Amino acid sequence: ADFFIFFFSGLIGRSWAMVFAAGGFKVKLYDIAQQQLMSALENIRQQMKEMEKLGVLKGALSAEQQLALISVCTDLKAAVEGATFIQECTPENLELKKKIFSQLDLIVDNNVILSSSTSCLLPSKLFTGLKHVKQCIVSHPVNPPYFVPLVEIVPHPETDASTTERTYALMKKIGQSPVKLNREVEGFVLNRLQYAVISEAWRLVGEGVISPTDLDLVMSDGLGMRYAFIGPLETMHLNAEGVSNYCERYAEGMKLVLNTFGPVPEFSGETAQKVNQALSEKIPVVPKVLDARRKWRDECLTGLAKLKTQMKSD
Repeated sequence: ADFFIFFFSGLIGRSWAMVFAAGGFKVKLYDIAQQQLMSALENIRQQMKEMEKLGVLKGALSAEQQLALISVCTDLKAAVEGATFIQECTPENLELKKKIFSQLDLIVDNNVILSSSTSCLLPSKLFTGLKHVKQCIVSHPVNPPYFVPLVEIVPHPETDASTTERTYALMKKIGQSPVKLNREVEGFVLNRLQYAVISEAWRLVGEGVISPTDLDLVMSDGLGMRYAFIGPLETMHLNAEGVSNYCERYAEGMKLVLNTFGPVPEFSGETAQKVNQALSEKIPVVPKVLDARRKWRDECLTGLAKLKTQMKSD
């Protein structure tokens, strides 16, 4: 089996390791501290066992078989030995990531793909000047990657087309849903869409049009239900006799509304207090309560992922 290595055993590294092991691939987790690796393995074991019990474990292999595919390593040279794909999962810190990639640049061959999990650092900032820049790419997962399959694949201007193709094919093979960006752009695509929604949500609450709780309901029990299965462009297509017809019918109205959008909010001051108060009443900012709510969110996502898989196969 091919070797995949995940840099650093934090939350994203562990999640990636689980996704790849579910796909039947051999995985190495690399970290500088043995202790970190041991607790990461223990954490993975618990999660896999739990999911197996609930019947939501991904892949065709049992939890034990998947765990057997995951090994750990604290020696960088030994870790990359024989790897075909390296996924870096260090904290979102440009200097740290650049240091890791320049170290890898010195020891990898010309076949391995060097991929970063960064959610906001542009490939041109991360990889410029590396000898192996043609093999470098960003593969940005969505948290938590085990239940949310999207991966944004973002090339450096000098990334080789074959690197993009191989990464795309690999992500498909392990059951993720890769999307290709043809060039880098601030925030990639997921966050640009997310921030557009957040900023209008913020303005509507700030202007007193709607309460924070009701605003969230518009998404969770309205738009979001539709968006769980189809995107905004297909929505247009289906809400009229095709996209051209939608534009003919609704372009004027859309432009009218869009022209009333305010400037980019500051995300501070009175609105921040208002939103924070409403959300803190619903979900008090206490680690135990937040963790319980996150667990609930992940259970919902698991259920939705199952439902989507089922509906695709029907």
